[in-house]
Amino acid sequence: MYKREREWSPCRWYAHIFILSVLQINGIWCQVRYTIPEEMVKGSLVGDVSKDLGVDIKRLRSGRARIVTDDNNDCAELNTDKGLLLVKRRIDREELCGQISPCSFSFEIVLENPMELFSITVEITDINDNAPSFASKEISLDISESELPGAQFVLGSAVDPDVGINTLQSYTLNPSTHFNLKEQMLADGGKYVEMVLQSPLDREQQSEMFLTLTASDGGTPRRTGTVSIRVNILDANDNEPLFTQAVYKSTVQENSPIGSLVTTVSATDADEGIYGQVSYFLDHLTQQNAIPFSLNRTNGEIKVSGLIDFEKSKQYQINVIAKDVGGLSKSCKVIIEVIDVNDNSPIIGLTSFSNTVSENSLIGTTVAILNVRDLDSGKNGLVNCSIDVSLPFKIKSSLSNYYALVTDGLFDREVVAEYNVTVTATDQGFPSLNHNKTLRIKISDVNDNAPVFSKSMYIAHVSENNEAGLSVASVHAKDQDCDQNARISYYLDDSHVNEGAISKLISVNSETGIIHAIKSFDYEQTKVLEFRIKAQDGGSPPLSSNATVQMIILDQNDNSPHILYPMEKGGSVVAEIVPRSADVGYLVTKVVAIDVDSGQNAWLSYKIHKAGDRALFTVGAQNGEIRTVRQVTDKDAVKQKLTVVVEDNGQPSRSATISVNVAVADSFPEVLSEFTDFTRDKDYNDNLTFFLVLALAVVSFLFISCLLVIISVKIYRWRQSRILCQSNLPVIPYYPPHYADPGGTGTLKHVYNYEVCMTTDSRKSDVKYLRPVSQSLLSVDGGGTDTVTSARRDNAPSKYSTLTPEGQEL
Repeated sequence: MYKREREWSPCRWYAHIFILSVLQINGIWCQVRYTIPEEMVKGSLVGDVSKDLGVDIKRLRSGRARIVTDDNNDCAELNTDKGLLLVKRRIDREELCGQISPCSFSFEIVLENPMELFSITVEITDINDNAPSFASKEISLDISESELPGAQFVLGSAVDPDVGINTLQSYTLNPSTHFNLKEQMLADGGKYVEMVLQSPLDREQQSEMFLTLTASDGGTPRRTGTVSIRVNILDANDNEPLFTQAVYKSTVQENSPIGSLVTTVSATDADEGIYGQVSYFLDHLTQQNAIPFSLNRTNGEIKVSGLIDFEKSKQYQINVIAKDVGGLSKSCKVIIEVIDVNDNSPIIGLTSFSNTVSENSLIGTTVAILNVRDLDSGKNGLVNCSIDVSLPFKIKSSLSNYYALVTDGLFDREVVAEYNVTVTATDQGFPSLNHNKTLRIKISDVNDNAPVFSKSMYIAHVSENNEAGLSVASVHAKDQDCDQNARISYYLDDSHVNEGAISKLISVNSETGIIHAIKSFDYEQTKVLEFRIKAQDGGSPPLSSNATVQMIILDQNDNSPHILYPMEKGGSVVAEIVPRSADVGYLVTKVVAIDVDSGQNAWLSYKIHKAGDRALFTVGAQNGEIRTVRQVTDKDAVKQKLTVVVEDNGQPSRSATISVNVAVADSFPEVLSEFTDFTRDKDYNDNLTFFLVLALAVVSFLFISCLLVIISVKIYRWRQSRILCQSNLPVIPYYPPHYADPGGTGTLKHVYNYEVCMTTDSRKSDVKYLRPVSQSLLSVDGGGTDTVTSARRDNAPSKYSTLTPEGQEL
């Protein structure tokens, strides 16, 4: 606990902050109290809640700090940017609390993320801003001249809404020749004034008197209020009414029907006759607020005349005046206590509420903070909160009148996506009253369900030779989650296939799950294709599942029959021999064929192409056996050629043909003479054509190669000659090793021998070759010319060939 003193213009005020209690239920709860003067203008500082509560200004902003209060209490506002509590409107203590002291109002400051609740109480101190006032401008008194000194006349009291020293303190009367004032204390501590007669009155000298009653308070500066008193002097009436009790006490239940009797006051007057008749009046001068009661002037019965509400007023104090005809009066006080009736249902207010809860929330997560109030008192104002025990929530009591709704179980959005939690507040009155408030709480999805395929295995059929991109199958998966967690993408799972080979054959649409063939299938290569499709949702982390797809390739008639026997060699087959004495049904040969297709596409049938009416042979439609259908006659040719057609049963059908040579003869030489010439001539012509084409290709290649080489050499020599002619560099003679320089002996040091081999036509050329010699001497003179000193010549030509060692020509 600590105390802080601050300056406040135009008066000094003190801010007292009391930390009353702290209770933590999934958040921080504390209560703080401020004291401020009334009449503070809008925007005036109440206190620094950021500092006093120990809450950072950034926390106030991020937590969306706000004030939670009743609708009729909006005196303060929170500046979250500076953490200050400011006056929202001008505060009038008298308007807010009346005569209740101390005067205060309370509210709560709520923070979110995490939830924190702070209770603030602001106490209003009174300032002297109200002057005493009277209910009427003039008081009229009828006083008998027979009144003796000391007689008292009730003037009532002035009303000052202020409290403490600032409220009503004293009265003064002017002039005071016949009367002075006497202050009386009421049972509740209030003051009223009586006028006391000091000297006898004489109606014959003065029948009417005018006085001024002044009421003063004790504030600074002092404030006053006045009322005029008119005194009518009457004839003598020397006895005043007397009540049987100075204070009457009674009780009444709230909501009592109008006309119900509350109590009866009674006064008697010792006078007789007209002066002994007493009438009863309510003292409106001292009654500050309207009262729901009426007074019978004749018999003094007080009855209910309006609505009695315990929550508005728990007690009524009434001043009753008994007056006789002579003007004498006496007053008494009637105190009426209101008995509370359980007529108010509890009120449930939402201080903070999160309408969405994650399905993986932990037990004990706070969902809402409820403020429950009951305007009744005692047991009627005690409230208990409850919810359906079957729901995964529970109610926990926190501070007084505050409850927290927390989770008490695990959630599964796929089972229950939304809860309607009805909070029931029941008081302890009799009969008890209750109030219900339903909270709609949605369960937000968490990715806890993997996609599920409608089938664990899909079987699809597709015909071979399909078009690339053809839709061959479709898979579908469902995810019980929602939104992004239920968005399914389909992928080809080729992890179990070596090097992802399946992805080269099949593709899947990631959104629709439609499976497409990337290329055409061949039944003869692949009959069944099995792969897996993975369905993956869009959650984080994503979940997935697999399904197997078995794709069966359906055969089409895309292969022709293949004949295995007889086999063709060199464009013909070996001739089959049929003796002329062969009987009907003689087996000549058998055609054997296969078809790589399957089913009816592989069913083969055999027939002879263009068989005439006098055909000698027939073929079995199912087995391909060639047999004679009649006896051989002399008219039948020795050499016969049969064309057998092998056809499958597909749609459309495909076929293959084979030519079978059949010789009708009784001996092998006869057959050989018929077939040998034809085969030999054909083979010879084929071989001759092949070798002619090969020779022509080789000769053409050699000619073109030689032509390219000659052209290249010519171009090279031409370019070298042009380089030497165009060069301006001096010619430096080169002499081989062992040559003598110009100043030497002029002879070679060694003997060079040459042997030349030539063709028989060498002498016809322009170049003459030296014959072999035993020794050749070559001298070099000083002018650089060569001279042959000793040689044998035969018709020496004018030109000589120059030879290098080993007989090579330069």
